[in-house]
Amino acid sequence: MLDPEWVDEHAGAFDVFHLHFGFDAQTPQALEAFVEALRRNGRPLVQTVHDLVNPHHRDEAEHRAQLDVLIPAADRIITLTPGAAREIAARWGRTALVMPHPHVVGQAGLVRPRPVRDTFTVGLHAKSIRANMDPLPVARVLADALSELPDAVLRVDCHPEIGDPASHWYAPGVLDELREMDRKERLRLHVHDYFDDDALYDYLIGLDVSVLPYRFGTHSGWLEACHDLGTTVLAPTCGFYAEQRPCLSYGHDRDGLDEASLRHAVRTAYEERPLWRADPADRRAERLLLAREHEALYADLL
Repeated sequence: MLDPEWVDEHAGAFDVFHLHFGFDAQTPQALEAFVEALRRNGRPLVQTVHDLVNPHHRDEAEHRAQLDVLIPAADRIITLTPGAAREIAARWGRTALVMPHPHVVGQAGLVRPRPVRDTFTVGLHAKSIRANMDPLPVARVLADALSELPDAVLRVDCHPEIGDPASHWYAPGVLDELREMDRKERLRLHVHDYFDDDALYDYLIGLDVSVLPYRFGTHSGWLEACHDLGTTVLAPTCGFYAEQRPCLSYGHDRDGLDEASLRHAVRTAYEERPLWRADPADRRAERLLLAREHEALYADLL
């Protein structure tokens, strides 16, 4: 759909082109050709800016160059937080409409009771250790901090491919250290393939706290799912996570980890046990409002 030929062939079948993700593999030149195809066919472009930096790329240059094409060319721009809107205004001189992310978990999950447990469980999911993740320093600090708290448990999850030398996601030494920490009972390690949606929500609702080990980023769908299920999030100070939904913050960015702030955040979660869970009625109303706002935006372009 980002191919100019596709736009030319299908221009009569759509009124507005709304782009969220999926342009990672396109060069800036290819995106310029795509935008030109929309222009010559009289089709407006709406761009929702989820990521100001790409969490999968260590080097920001390519993603920035792609946004340098899309954001100036878009007829309307949407983003998720006021902070992201301010950055868009500063970098491109464009005004973005701020619309919060709608609920991630389905209606049944929004009213699902949280389980009663005897332990205080903190989860750190390293996934496949994409470029913006730095889980080991975070795991070390959490293991030390939780060892001082009665009935506190650190659960660390990751995918087996990080230990496979043939995998693109191979992270030498990471799995070895996590297994050693598990052997010493500093954490409980779970190595498994990707969760499907149901398994992910089972996992998240089974945690008291989910820690996001990101060094850079912008917004998080994971955080939204935790908000739907009532799981407290410890989010890094990079990006605009704290503007999305209520959470606890700790210092973590490209310059490194602020260990003291992470210890303070997890102790605060342990002592205060905040319960910031989305109200199902509010989430339904929010979703309806967002649909109406999108409808109005599209209508204004036609």
